[in-house]
Amino acid sequence: MSDVAVVGAGPNGLAAAVTMARAGLSVQLFEAADAPGGGTRTTERTLPGFLHDVCAAVHPMALASPFFRAFELERRIELLVPEVSYGHPLDGGRAGIAYRSLERTVEGLGVDGPAWRALMGPLLRRLDGVTDFTQGNLLRVPKDPLAVVNFGVRVLLQGTPAWNVGFRSDIAPAMLTGVSAHAMGRLPALATSGAGLLLGVLAHARGWPVPRGGSRAIAQAMADDFQAHGGRIEMGRHIDSVAALRGETGAKAIICTTTPRALVRMAGAELPENYRRKLESFKYGAGVCKVDFALSGPVPWTASNLRLAPTVHLGGSREAIAFAEREVLKGRHPKSPYVLAVQPGVTDDSRAPLGQHTFWAYTHVPAGSTRDCSEEIIAAVEKHAPGFRDLILASSVLSAQEVAAYNANYIGGDIASGEVSIRQLLQRPVMSRDPWRTPVPGLYLGSASTPPGPAVHGMGGWFAAKSALKNTFGLPVPDLGLASEGVASKK
Repeated sequence: MSDVAVVGAGPNGLAAAVTMARAGLSVQLFEAADAPGGGTRTTERTLPGFLHDVCAAVHPMALASPFFRAFELERRIELLVPEVSYGHPLDGGRAGIAYRSLERTVEGLGVDGPAWRALMGPLLRRLDGVTDFTQGNLLRVPKDPLAVVNFGVRVLLQGTPAWNVGFRSDIAPAMLTGVSAHAMGRLPALATSGAGLLLGVLAHARGWPVPRGGSRAIAQAMADDFQAHGGRIEMGRHIDSVAALRGETGAKAIICTTTPRALVRMAGAELPENYRRKLESFKYGAGVCKVDFALSGPVPWTASNLRLAPTVHLGGSREAIAFAEREVLKGRHPKSPYVLAVQPGVTDDSRAPLGQHTFWAYTHVPAGSTRDCSEEIIAAVEKHAPGFRDLILASSVLSAQEVAAYNANYIGGDIASGEVSIRQLLQRPVMSRDPWRTPVPGLYLGSASTPPGPAVHGMGGWFAAKSALKNTFGLPVPDLGLASEGVASKK
């Protein structure tokens, strides 16, 4: 028997489990797959010795997430922070480069450097306030109102047709659009511009880290801590009923890190009709088709400075990317799609045999698509790295439908676990000061379908755990750091 049952061992489920176990409660964690991690798994998907991150590969929130900072993730694993956060190639062998140094980035952008500094500088100076606002419930009172004003003004500018005001060249706007497209939504729009600005300022602040050895290191660090504090993990367990789980474990609190759709399936009979209807109306977004490549050597980018960038955004100009994303939202496969690519080997030499490389790329597709987009992705890379095709030793494809089968939270291949829009950032999945707490006593929801939304940050699970500690157990939030337990760093 246990005090707490957590459903799902992705980053949010692990964050919830760690928090509850640290509070001195007995906790059982249930995971349908045969390994923990969810969006942070690493496997040999192509050839022996080539380590591929199945989902997330680069982690802008690893050094910025309030949960990971409290958990002291950077002391537990080796996070490699590159000099270049991301790059964006354009025609003519040109490329925009976002260095961790804001001033170096400004210098490289030429005539648009001052506009980039004016956009990012105020956010960088008030980074903690920006992070606090964006990594919580947007309905709460912010700790730093000036940071919110600075952020909001820029979101309004970049999220409307006025988004080119102040720019004189095409490189800086393309860079912003490439980052904003991470949110898998309409461009321009307030929600996608907010995501882009947050990721953009983190690129110049704490950087976009790459975990040595793969994203699985993040999940393993949390699983190790959870088990060190008495937690139990059961793999290969599909939970079909909240009532049955409560009867099996005796848990006073159940934290589900699932989609609203799955929560209705597991607890529909217990949910009030009005709340259930809101969960059923929750919308899911576009899907992704992802391809992993084993390469015989590094990608031969025409713009040589791209060879330093773990993350590369492909798709051309601001207008071209916006058009491609609109096509996807209309249910079409664009001929020239936006492609998000990662070459972890430029920072982490443990991912492939000496001299060889792994390469990870996805493109957005209509939800539920069965299409193999390998050729579109290869063509997008070849355009800016002639000879890429000749380096391919092996590849492995996941269509949007297969992405959904891999992780039940990725409805239709939607790796954001819910459409990213202003409505669904305020109502995720309901509008409430405590959206992680359901109307059913002791039942909580803590997935990416709750605030603050998608990304590997653990925040949804952490907030759900904090709500459960307060409302079910009347306990304070525990210290999550290594020092509190007298545990040495494992790096």
